[in-house]
Amino acid sequence: MTADIFFGSNRSTNNSKKQIRNPYSNEVVSEFYSCSKEETQKALKIAQDAFENTKKSKLSQRIAWLEDVAQKLQEHKEDIAKTLCDEVGKPISFARIEVDRCIETVKLSAHAAVALEGHTINTDAMPSGMKTTAFYKHVPVGVVACITPFNFPLNLVAHKIAPALVAGNSVVLKPTPEAPLTAYKFAKLFIESKYAIKDALSIVYGDVEVGSTLVSSDIPRVLSFTGSVPVGKIITQNAGIKKVALELGGNAATYIDKSANLEHAAKRCAFGAFVNSGQVCISLQRIYVDEEVYDQFATYMKEQTERLSVGSPYEEETFIGPLINEESLNRATSWVQSAIEEGAVCLTGNRYEGLNFYPTVMTEVTDEMKIVCEEVFAPIVSLVKVKGYNEAIKKMNNSPYGLQFSIFTNDLKQTQQFIDDADCGGVVINEIPTLRFDIQPYGGTKLSGIGKEGPKFALEEFTEIKSVVICD
Repeated sequence: MTADIFFGSNRSTNNSKKQIRNPYSNEVVSEFYSCSKEETQKALKIAQDAFENTKKSKLSQRIAWLEDVAQKLQEHKEDIAKTLCDEVGKPISFARIEVDRCIETVKLSAHAAVALEGHTINTDAMPSGMKTTAFYKHVPVGVVACITPFNFPLNLVAHKIAPALVAGNSVVLKPTPEAPLTAYKFAKLFIESKYAIKDALSIVYGDVEVGSTLVSSDIPRVLSFTGSVPVGKIITQNAGIKKVALELGGNAATYIDKSANLEHAAKRCAFGAFVNSGQVCISLQRIYVDEEVYDQFATYMKEQTERLSVGSPYEEETFIGPLINEESLNRATSWVQSAIEEGAVCLTGNRYEGLNFYPTVMTEVTDEMKIVCEEVFAPIVSLVKVKGYNEAIKKMNNSPYGLQFSIFTNDLKQTQQFIDDADCGGVVINEIPTLRFDIQPYGGTKLSGIGKEGPKFALEEFTEIKSVVICD
């Protein structure tokens, strides 16, 4: 048995066929067969056997492998962007951007592998020591199991499998059930590359049964997961003794100081709150505004929001496409309605056509409302009036999440204070917290996760340190 049997093959023993419908048109755009528990276990065993070859492979081969995939991605850019648009309804212009970012992530992973170095150690530094030749090196962990979400079904796969493979590991990938063809086309580039290491990458389709099999198995040495907090908690409870890297939910916030360029800040906040229909872990959800400029900023924010184009993801000018499914739409509408019943006011939005939920700006909200204190994962943002920086940072930090926060200010002292005060994994100055560069370390504090992504930092997650001492 080889790895390609797990590409949604109709040979699947449980014969559970799933159809994927475009969330905008409801047309069937792809299909797959769910893998059984037994097939998932076979995929893990294949990966375990393949590791004997991956760990012995030359780094030059693995780098050439990733470079070949990046080149093929570029050649198939439009087809893969169209597949993203088909399966998850991502507007085509942003789908192309995701493919571009994926290419960069693959290339960065190859570059980061070259820079992954060990160090020599002076073992005679203390009286109890002795003079030796001592050093440590990074070595591959073995099998890496990766579980990825629907919102960036291409680039978030790349952030896991590219560093894992270039480090010399073997990988079993469980992509989101919402985008099976996107994952298939990407993984196929790895498997069919002339530089590929046989069976180093397998892909298994399914949901709970497949995921729980990967999590509970003793074969993976690292489990890398991006998804919700409830699932993250289940993983930590059932993973056993293995490294776990979790990129979980967020509730991104920003503060608008009275010294900021308000029109610029509103334009960027509208982008950060509503890009990808708000289905981003670092989607801007809370905007704290100094009371002296609150009304002016709210006017700008309403204007910028109403300029955004909502419609078919296949149209070039569309900024906001559909939510991923009806469950997401129902959550968005019910949370907004609940907030209104509790006294909140809708400044603009709060309507939908099909699964297209129009960008919604809420005011008069309280800290206890779901649209403020929980991750909404929809194009909804709340404006909160505060008396200044101290109140804002207190409210921002008063969250179980800590992924990324930002501030808009021209006060240097306030900038320096914010960097120290913000209780989160990343801070952004004079930009939206939705800003992420694929080269940087990415990960949160508190319920937002454990570990860091970004090729250089993922390599550290996917390797172990081996200490070496050579005595005379």
